[in-house]
Amino acid sequence: MSENKSENQVRNQMRKKLRRQRIKRVITIVVVVALIGVGLFLYNFYKENGRFPWAEKKTLIGTVREVEAQVTESIFTTTIDLSGYVEPNDIQKVILRATGTVTDVFVKEGDRVQKGDVLIAIDNADQLYNVASLEADLERIILTGSERERELTEMRLESARKKLDYTKAYANFDGVVAAVNVNVGDYFDAGSTAMTIIDRSTLKATIEIDEIDMQYVELGQKAVLYFDSFPESSIDAVVEYIPMIGRYTNQGIGVMDVELKIPAPPATVAPGYTFEGSITSEGETKILLVPQNAVTSSRGSSSVTKKLADGSTIRVPVTVKYLGEGMSQVLSGEVKAGDTLIVRRSDSTNSVFSAMTNGGGPQMRMF
Repeated sequence: MSENKSENQVRNQMRKKLRRQRIKRVITIVVVVALIGVGLFLYNFYKENGRFPWAEKKTLIGTVREVEAQVTESIFTTTIDLSGYVEPNDIQKVILRATGTVTDVFVKEGDRVQKGDVLIAIDNADQLYNVASLEADLERIILTGSERERELTEMRLESARKKLDYTKAYANFDGVVAAVNVNVGDYFDAGSTAMTIIDRSTLKATIEIDEIDMQYVELGQKAVLYFDSFPESSIDAVVEYIPMIGRYTNQGIGVMDVELKIPAPPATVAPGYTFEGSITSEGETKILLVPQNAVTSSRGSSSVTKKLADGSTIRVPVTVKYLGEGMSQVLSGEVKAGDTLIVRRSDSTNSVFSAMTNGGGPQMRMF
């Protein structure tokens, strides 16, 4: 009997021990989960707010003060950067208006030609025959024919002589043969290019200038160009032509295609060569400058606050153009060099207040 009682006691003690172990395990799991939850909450809170829950937000304390600025006068010279390539002053694509076999090529590449020189000829036997036949007909009709027959024959003869002339090509200006595309014996189709003549006594270039810079460009103005093929020095050019109509680019910018002329290009600069350069505005321009933060803009209009001699202030409407570096040019308005303007500036300081007092919580240091 006593043995059974002793066995039951041992079993009860084992059950109690196992129950206590299970309770401890559950409590441990709950504590760990709670700590993880609190950690995640604090992490997310700090990530979103930049502070822990026990710290107050940073408070921005700002003061607005007024300072004085002077209207200044500056000497202004505008330089416009250029780039492009040069072309011959004139170019002739030599074509024939008749079809036939090439009988003569009178020039070769590099030859100099003068206006009116014959450059190429094709077989003209048929054209010569037609002219000779019509000339004979005209002589006969003058003696025996009517006035109407004479007029018609003269018209046919004039047309035949033009067709005879079409069997030759001529130089339209003094220049140089840049290319020859035919040889004697070739069959030539009317309208095809037989050779190319260029006038390189002067060169020209078409440059693109922004509409904003066109106020500084005028006819006859000097430009300075630099070529890789002529590294020793710069080459002078002049503004030869300014169109009446501008052009709108794909970038949404208005531009002018301005033509430059190089009066005496060196032999080392050939058509097609690229350049970089600049146009500098003639003389020096005086402009008025004000700090951009002195300008107040509202509903498309701008103004500045000007301080008067008696210490009072007035608002003055102005038109300005921002130049960069915090400065604007005064284009119009009742201001002059030396005038004092009022500029409003905001000075801000950051302060951090702790929600915990008497050292009752963690403190954050601002750097």
